[in-house]
Amino acid sequence: MKTLSIVHPGASRIASGEKTLEVRRWHPELAPTEDLLIVENKRFLHIDGDEDPEGIAVAIVRVKAIRPFEPQDVPAACASYYEEGWLAWELIDIRPLMPPVPMRAARGIYTTDIRAGDLQTS
Repeated sequence: MKTLSIVHPGASRIASGEKTLEVRRWHPELAPTEDLLIVENKRFLHIDGDEDPEGIAVAIVRVKAIRPFEPQDVPAACASYYEEGWLAWELIDIRPLMPPVPMRAARGIYTTDIRAGDLQTS
């Protein structure tokens, strides 16, 4: 399953429904019907190959659309400020995991051996 790690508390905010936009500088290779597993970790992963073995999978989502990040998107992204040049990933079909599942976090979108059907969502 395709997986994305997000630094705490961003992933927990996605799982709770508070954060409905993820803001990145790059465009993900995802179909609108494709599930994306969200893993929360405690530290930023700055370079390719960087990992954190103490991640926790907290939700499964879908990315409906990718568009330019706008000033009015700051609340939905749980961001503290607006900066031009970023992309807003519109998150839909947010399914929190119950219970969350320990797993590694890695940089960018990476693949895990877990399937959506293997996880319990609420």
